Amino acid sequence: MNEDAKFEDGVEKPLRLQALDTKDLQVISALVQDAVFPITELKWLQKERRFAALLNRFRWEDLAAAKQRNRPVERVQSVLSISDVLKVSSQGIDRADKDLILSVLTIGFEPGADGTGRIELTLAGDGAVSLEVEAIDVVLQDVTRPYLAPSRKVPDHG
Repeated sequence: MNEDAKFEDGVEKPLRLQALDTKDLQVISALVQDAVFPITELKWLQKERRFAALLNRFRWEDLAAAKQRNRPVERVQSVLSISDVLKVSSQGIDRADKDLILSVLTIGFEPGADGTGRIELTLAGDGAVSLEVEAIDVVLQDVTRPYLAPSRKVPDHG
């Protein structure tokens, strides 16, 4: 007798997503909401025209399963990599403060001419990182195994 596969039967694998348009970028934005990271984990590789951040992201995709199984919520370290970056600027961030911890609220895109535009990382506390890009090319990739969220709580904006 054949049984239908269940979601729970699947082997959990790290995320690796690429955004090439605004709809894809909205998915990545939702997954990195409430990610936290030290300012020292922001890197602009100017010669490679790439910007990267090592994030400790909340595993929103696992929230329903954690609640259903009554187990603690998790975070995972992920690299957010943005290609074709021409210029990087920031506001509301003290880049000299090496102990500064940042938190992502959203990632958005403002189009320019011929596919160019600006990717905006909006951060908690009125901070932002703005990236002038030739095109949307963003990759989010988990690089560690999930770990217990230190707060043991779901991020709350209320």
